[in-house]
Amino acid sequence: ETSSNYTSVAEFDWAFCTPIKNKKSSPWGIYVAGKLGNPHKDSPALRSDVKFTELVSEIIGAVQQIKNLERKQSGFRQFFAPTVLEALGDDLDTSMLEPRECDVTVLFCDLRGFSQKVEKSSENLIGILQRVSSALEVMTQNILKFKGVTGDFQGDATLGFWGWPISSPNSPLDACKAALQIRESFQNASAIPDHPLADFKMGIGIAHGRAVAGKIGTTDQVKVTVFGPVVNLASRLEGMTKKLRVPIVIDEKTRDEILPLIKDAEIRIRPLGNILPYGMEKPVFVSEILPPCQSESDLTDEHIKLYEKGVNHFLEGNWDEAYESFHQIPASDRAQDFLNLIIAQHNRIPPRDWDGIIRLDSK
Repeated sequence: ETSSNYTSVAEFDWAFCTPIKNKKSSPWGIYVAGKLGNPHKDSPALRSDVKFTELVSEIIGAVQQIKNLERKQSGFRQFFAPTVLEALGDDLDTSMLEPRECDVTVLFCDLRGFSQKVEKSSENLIGILQRVSSALEVMTQNILKFKGVTGDFQGDATLGFWGWPISSPNSPLDACKAALQIRESFQNASAIPDHPLADFKMGIGIAHGRAVAGKIGTTDQVKVTVFGPVVNLASRLEGMTKKLRVPIVIDEKTRDEILPLIKDAEIRIRPLGNILPYGMEKPVFVSEILPPCQSESDLTDEHIKLYEKGVNHFLEGNWDEAYESFHQIPASDRAQDFLNLIIAQHNRIPPRDWDGIIRLDSK
């Protein structure tokens, strides 16, 4: 017809257009035209062509949506952990990132002696930065491997947490497994003289409790992280690793959470003492987590039992018995040094007001 708004070709006597669904772009479709060669345009052949074209348009629309989703996810991937992306879903609904209170397990991992290394490498800051980046990568890779979320980087330290955006009864155990894997990675590196991490040591503190997790920050800038006293406690526990001379320290709540979950001695727990951190009001009963005994240099289960016996004697004020128990532990184990020093300073006699609490005078 001369008044038609569509392109007409004299040889064609039919045409149809099938839209392709795509929410994020301008509408478009597949336009098909042809010639039946007979006056009955509603033929079975034409109906089959329409159905086939509709199928093709649905496939193209689906592929386009997948590409759009992959493009968005690739942009989000460098900002969010796989656990967070999984919770966001295909629609990437960021409303679930709004901060909320929940039970979390927080892991704080810090490099030891970093400041001294920076001073010694002041003429090669790029080189030391690359080494620190490698160390942080070890931390983050293992946090993500065990379904944690990396909440923050603080210079040479990494904050990871579990229990958000999806809660799980295994969160405390996953945090402890990540810590042991980080420890093993640094130990393996120290055995290789030319390894970039050969002379790096780390400390890890793990605490469990209530916190606010999610998108936290200001109107100008936000980040996905966790906030609350449990975060400060994890940082304090990490600081205790230097004084207690062990690589990983956990609080009592974490210990209570993982005890029912441990299978086949995959994680061993050694009590260290009842500590009142500097600047805090409540003491924390702290423990060390250890991997299974795998070599002659590792502490045996019997050694751990002896140490626990010594700690109990120490808490009860039986310092002679505690001293004897600790001296049955291999001298290569440095944890005993902390309590033995306290015992020696008091000539193996506890103070008259002894309440089993060790009060730290500094962070």
